[in-house]
Amino acid sequence: MTTVYEFEVKKTNGELKSLSDYEGRPLLIVNTASKCGLTPQFKGLQELYEKYKDSGLEILGFPCDQFNNQEFDNIKETTEFCQINYGVSFPIFAKIDVNGDNAHPLFVFLKEQKKGLLSKNIKWNFTKFLVDRNGNVVERYAPTTEPDKIEDDIKKLI
Repeated sequence: MTTVYEFEVKKTNGELKSLSDYEGRPLLIVNTASKCGLTPQFKGLQELYEKYKDSGLEILGFPCDQFNNQEFDNIKETTEFCQINYGVSFPIFAKIDVNGDNAHPLFVFLKEQKKGLLSKNIKWNFTKFLVDRNGNVVERYAPTTEPDKIEDDIKKLI
Protein backbone atom coordinates (compact mmCIF):
# COMPACT_ATOMS: atom_id res chain seq x y z
CA MET A 1 0.00 0.00 0.00
CA THR A 2 1.23 3.47 -0.82
CA THR A 3 1.77 5.98 1.96
CA VAL A 4 2.54 9.70 1.95
CA TYR A 5 6.16 8.80 2.66
CA GLU A 6 6.60 7.66 -0.95
CA PHE A 7 6.18 11.19 -2.35
CA GLU A 8 8.62 13.98 -2.99
CA VAL A 9 7.74 17.66 -2.87
CA LYS A 10 9.60 20.80 -3.83
CA LYS A 11 10.92 23.13 -1.19
CA THR A 12 10.67 26.86 -1.78
CA ASN A 13 14.25 26.87 -3.11
CA GLY A 14 13.35 24.26 -5.73
CA GLU A 15 15.14 21.35 -4.04
CA LEU A 16 13.27 18.08 -3.66
CA LYS A 17 12.27 16.90 -0.20
CA SER A 18 11.24 13.32 0.42
CA LEU A 19 8.29 12.94 2.73
CA SER A 20 10.03 9.82 4.03
CA ASP A 21 12.02 12.33 6.11
CA TYR A 22 8.85 12.63 8.23
CA GLU A 23 8.38 8.89 8.67
CA GLY A 24 7.08 7.98 12.12
CA ARG A 25 5.51 11.39 12.73
CA PRO A 26 1.88 12.42 12.47
CA LEU A 27 1.36 15.00 9.71
CA LEU A 28 -1.21 17.67 9.02
CA ILE A 29 -1.00 18.52 5.32
CA VAL A 30 -2.75 21.73 4.26
CA ASN A 31 -3.22 23.57 0.97
CA THR A 32 -2.80 27.22 1.93
CA ALA A 33 -3.31 30.70 0.50
CA SER A 34 -2.07 34.07 1.74
CA LYS A 35 -4.91 36.27 0.49
CA CYS A 36 -7.98 34.23 1.46
CA GLY A 37 -10.71 34.81 4.00
CA LEU A 38 -9.46 31.65 5.73
CA THR A 39 -5.83 32.85 5.88
CA PRO A 40 -6.11 33.64 9.63
CA GLN A 41 -6.10 29.86 10.14
CA PHE A 42 -2.31 30.15 9.89
CA LYS A 43 -2.45 31.41 13.49
CA GLY A 44 -4.26 28.29 14.70
CA LEU A 45 -2.04 25.99 12.66
CA GLN A 46 1.05 27.61 14.16
CA GLU A 47 -0.42 27.22 17.67
CA LEU A 48 -0.99 23.50 17.05
CA TYR A 49 2.53 23.17 15.71
CA GLU A 50 4.09 24.87 18.72
CA LYS A 51 2.01 22.79 21.12
CA TYR A 52 2.70 19.39 19.54
CA LYS A 53 5.93 19.61 17.51
CA ASP A 54 7.95 18.22 20.44
CA SER A 55 5.58 15.22 20.40
CA GLY A 56 6.37 14.66 16.72
CA LEU A 57 3.64 16.57 14.88
CA GLU A 58 4.63 18.13 11.58
CA ILE A 59 2.43 20.57 9.72
CA LEU A 60 3.20 20.89 6.02
CA GLY A 61 1.86 23.90 4.14
CA PHE A 62 1.42 23.85 0.38
CA PRO A 63 0.54 27.23 -1.14
CA CYS A 64 -2.00 26.94 -3.93
CA ASP A 65 -3.25 29.60 -6.33
CA GLN A 66 -6.13 27.61 -7.87
CA PHE A 67 -8.94 29.27 -5.92
CA ASN A 68 -9.48 32.86 -7.12
CA ASN A 69 -5.74 33.57 -7.34
CA GLN A 70 -5.33 34.08 -3.62
CA GLU A 71 -1.61 33.39 -3.42
CA PHE A 72 1.36 35.62 -4.18
CA ASP A 73 3.17 34.98 -7.46
CA ASN A 74 6.53 34.92 -5.71
CA ILE A 75 7.05 32.15 -3.12
CA LYS A 76 9.37 34.41 -1.13
CA GLU A 77 6.46 36.84 -0.63
CA THR A 78 4.34 33.93 0.57
CA THR A 79 6.83 32.71 3.16
CA GLU A 80 7.59 36.23 4.39
CA PHE A 81 3.87 36.99 4.69
CA CYS A 82 3.30 33.81 6.73
CA GLN A 83 6.25 34.47 9.03
CA ILE A 84 5.62 38.18 9.58
CA ASN A 85 1.84 38.02 10.02
CA TYR A 86 1.37 34.65 11.71
CA GLY A 87 4.79 33.60 13.00
CA VAL A 88 4.69 30.47 10.85
CA SER A 89 7.66 28.23 11.57
CA PHE A 90 6.33 24.96 10.15
CA PRO A 91 7.50 24.04 6.64
CA ILE A 92 5.96 25.87 3.69
CA PHE A 93 6.72 24.26 0.36
CA ALA A 94 6.69 25.44 -3.26
CA LYS A 95 3.37 26.48 -4.77
CA ILE A 96 1.40 23.58 -6.27
CA ASP A 97 -1.88 22.65 -7.91
CA VAL A 98 -4.20 20.41 -5.90
CA ASN A 99 -6.82 19.76 -8.60
CA GLY A 100 -6.83 19.23 -12.34
CA ASP A 101 -4.35 17.81 -14.82
CA ASN A 102 -1.38 19.42 -13.06
CA ALA A 103 -2.35 18.36 -9.54
CA HIS A 104 0.66 17.31 -7.50
CA PRO A 105 0.78 13.50 -7.07
CA LEU A 106 0.73 13.92 -3.28
CA PHE A 107 -2.63 15.67 -3.44
CA VAL A 108 -3.97 13.17 -5.98
CA PHE A 109 -3.12 10.48 -3.43
CA LEU A 110 -4.58 12.40 -0.47
CA LYS A 111 -7.86 12.97 -2.32
CA GLU A 112 -8.08 9.29 -3.29
CA GLN A 113 -7.58 8.25 0.33
CA LYS A 114 -10.17 10.62 1.80
CA LYS A 115 -12.86 12.02 -0.42
CA GLY A 116 -14.70 15.22 0.40
CA LEU A 117 -18.38 15.51 1.18
CA LEU A 118 -19.59 15.55 -2.42
CA SER A 119 -16.49 14.73 -4.44
CA LYS A 120 -12.82 13.99 -4.06
CA ASN A 121 -11.76 17.37 -5.45
CA ILE A 122 -10.53 20.01 -3.06
CA LYS A 123 -13.10 22.78 -2.96
CA TRP A 124 -11.09 25.61 -1.41
CA ASN A 125 -7.94 26.71 0.41
CA PHE A 126 -7.14 25.22 3.82
CA THR A 127 -8.42 21.71 3.19
CA LYS A 128 -6.53 19.64 5.74
CA PHE A 129 -5.43 15.99 5.73
CA LEU A 130 -4.35 14.25 8.93
CA VAL A 131 -1.82 11.45 8.46
CA ASP A 132 -0.84 8.91 11.12
CA ARG A 133 2.69 7.84 12.08
CA ASN A 134 2.55 5.08 9.45
CA GLY A 135 1.87 7.49 6.58
CA ASN A 136 -1.82 6.62 6.27
CA VAL A 137 -4.41 9.34 5.68
CA VAL A 138 -6.84 9.08 8.59
CA GLU A 139 -9.00 12.18 8.19
CA ARG A 140 -9.87 15.04 5.85
CA TYR A 141 -11.17 18.35 7.15
CA ALA A 142 -13.14 20.99 5.31
CA PRO A 143 -11.54 24.37 4.65
CA THR A 144 -13.76 25.99 7.28
CA THR A 145 -12.69 23.55 10.01
CA GLU A 146 -10.65 25.64 12.42
CA PRO A 147 -7.32 24.11 13.47
CA ASP A 148 -8.31 23.89 17.16
CA LYS A 149 -11.17 21.54 16.17
CA ILE A 150 -8.55 19.05 14.94
CA GLU A 151 -6.62 18.98 18.20
CA ASP A 152 -8.38 15.95 19.73
CA ASP A 153 -7.67 13.90 16.60
CA ILE A 154 -4.02 14.96 16.69
CA LYS A 155 -3.74 13.92 20.34
CA LYS A 156 -4.86 10.40 19.39
CA LEU A 157 -1.93 10.09 16.99
CA ILE A 158 0.79 11.49 19.25
